[in-house]
Amino acid sequence: MGQGGGTEHLTVQREGATLVLTLNRPQAKNALSLPMLVGLYDGWLEADEDDAIRSIVLTGAGGGFCAGMDLKALAGKGMEGEQYRDRLKADPDLHWKAMLRHHRPRKPVIAAIEGYCVAGGTEILQGTDIRVAGESATFGLFEVRRGLFPIGGSTVRLQRQIPRTHALEMLLTGRPYSAAEAERIGLIGHVVPDGTALEAALAIAERINACGPLAVEAVKASVYESASLTETEGLAAELERGWPIFDTADAKEGARAFAEKREPVYRRA
Repeated sequence: MGQGGGTEHLTVQREGATLVLTLNRPQAKNALSLPMLVGLYDGWLEADEDDAIRSIVLTGAGGGFCAGMDLKALAGKGMEGEQYRDRLKADPDLHWKAMLRHHRPRKPVIAAIEGYCVAGGTEILQGTDIRVAGESATFGLFEVRRGLFPIGGSTVRLQRQIPRTHALEMLLTGRPYSAAEAERIGLIGHVVPDGTALEAALAIAERINACGPLAVEAVKASVYESASLTETEGLAAELERGWPIFDTADAKEGARAFAEKREPVYRRA
């Protein structure tokens, strides 16, 4: 696994064509800090700009995912984060982009969750595409219990991702949810044995990486674009995105490989 970039609270590694971003502040349950947010945003941009990256896995270090926002660290007080305050000043929207509220990567994002994924952790989760969790993982939006508002997008996104009755219960009670319950209501897609979420996420990423990258990106874009459209509008938008894919070299390679009963070799063309 190759390694490069990142910050003191965000590790960046390459696993083949997959970029692995690891929230790396285990002593604070991977609570979001300014160095972590800067590293996250830079990671999303790296994936967008590098055609060799075909998927992204987001995970946490030390057996946890993310316990939410560390407001003191975000303010850049003390040694942690002070050197990144200029980044936040230059782009006041950086933290929302890092948390996938105001930015959607072109490549598929797979979340590998162990331990706590609560408050801001559950909010970031809603910006990911595919979600795998260890069986002891815990989810929840605890903000109302503290008299706060989950302003990372949850009052908008959650009801679009799970049934509204479950979304409102999660938002209004602030109670914890087990991985089994999170899977049952549709917040996550897979529950795996503890300690294997990253392995399972990487396996999904490998399956995605074996597909035509232009097709993958177009399919993801179409799914999100059509979510806010009527069925008629969505179908029209789908044709606009989908038809050009059939004229790509990737599509021709996929057809040849199928006819020749071999694995395709895609070149994003």
